[in-house]
Amino acid sequence: MSASEDIRAELAAIEALAAEALAGAADLGALRSAEAELLGRRSALAALGSRLGALGEAERRQLGADLNAARARLAELARTRSDLLEAARREARLEEDRLDLTEASLLGPRAWVRGVPERGRLHLVTRTRDELEDIFVGMGFGVVEGTEAETDWYNFEALNMPPAHPARSMWDTLYLDLGEPEGVLLRTHTSPVQVHLLETVGPPLRAVMPGRCYRKETPDARHLAVFHQIEGLVVDEGIGFADLAGTVEVFTRAYFGQEMLTRLRPSFFPFTEPSAELDVTCPVCGGAGCRTCSGSGWIELGGAGMVDPNVLDAVGVDSERWTGFAFGFGIDRLAMIRAGLDDLRALTDNDLRLLHQV
Repeated sequence: MSASEDIRAELAAIEALAAEALAGAADLGALRSAEAELLGRRSALAALGSRLGALGEAERRQLGADLNAARARLAELARTRSDLLEAARREARLEEDRLDLTEASLLGPRAWVRGVPERGRLHLVTRTRDELEDIFVGMGFGVVEGTEAETDWYNFEALNMPPAHPARSMWDTLYLDLGEPEGVLLRTHTSPVQVHLLETVGPPLRAVMPGRCYRKETPDARHLAVFHQIEGLVVDEGIGFADLAGTVEVFTRAYFGQEMLTRLRPSFFPFTEPSAELDVTCPVCGGAGCRTCSGSGWIELGGAGMVDPNVLDAVGVDSERWTGFAFGFGIDRLAMIRAGLDDLRALTDNDLRLLHQV
C-alpha cells in the first residue's frame, strides 16, 4: 500500500471514530472536550496533516483537500450536535423554572371538592361592573366602551378645561411619550367616551361608560393609581336636575337596597354646572365614623351634575335645544362598600383568602 493510500485509509477511520464521538456527546461539556481532542492542534487529524509533506505535489494537494473536507464535515456535525444539546438544555431549564399557577396548585387540597377541582371565578371588581351594567341596562341605558389612551383634547379640552386651566390639577395625569409633549395620556376618567359619543352619535343619548382609569396617586384606603369607573350620560330635550336626582336614587336603591342612605352635596366639576357629590352611609361603621370614611360617617361614591353648555358646544351639539346630566362612580369603591371592606388596596393584593370570601 502506498503512502497516500495509507493516509487516505487512516483519514477515513479517524473521521468515522470522530463522528461517532461527536454524535454521542451527552452534554455540551462533553462535546467541547471531544471537539478539542478531535479537531484541535494535537488531534489525530492534525498529526495526519503533518505527514503530507513527504508526498508528491499532486498527491499532497488532493489529500490536503480531502483532509480539509473531513475537518469541515466534523465541524458541521459538532455544530449540529451543539444546537441540539443547547435546545435540550433550554427546554430543561424552562421546565425547572415553570410555575404551576392553576388554582388547584395554589390552593392545595382545598382546591378539590369531592374529587372535582374547584373552578375559578371572576374578580369582585369584574362582578361588580357586570352587575352595574345590568342595573343601568334595566333603567334604559346603553353600555359604551372606549380606549384607555386618549388625547388631551378628549380628556380635558372638550370637557371645558383648556390648557393651563387650574381645574386640571384635580387629576394627577400620566402622560405618554407619543406625539406632542403632554398631548397623549392615560385617561384620568371615562368622560372622554362621552365626548366621542356626542361627536359620533349625538342626542338623544342614554348611556353608561365603564372602564379602567389611571391617576398618579399614592394608593391608600380610598384611592388607587389604577382604578375603575362607570360614568353615565343623558342628553335630551327638557332634562333637568330632578331627572339626575331621580336616576341616582333609583340606582342606589337597586344596588345597595332600600336601607342605604344617600345624599347629594354641592361640589364643583369643570364639565358640569351645577355639580354635586354623591355620598352613601359608610357600611364599615354604619355612619359612626371610622378610618375608611375619615370619621365622617359617609363614603363618597362619585360626582354628578348637569352637563355644562360649553361641553355640548365643543362637539357641535346645540346647547339651546339639548340639555343633559352626567354622573360617575368608582366601581372599586362600590365593590368595597358592598363587600364591607375597609381598604381599597385589598382588591389588588391577590390574597386568595379574600378572593374566596367575596
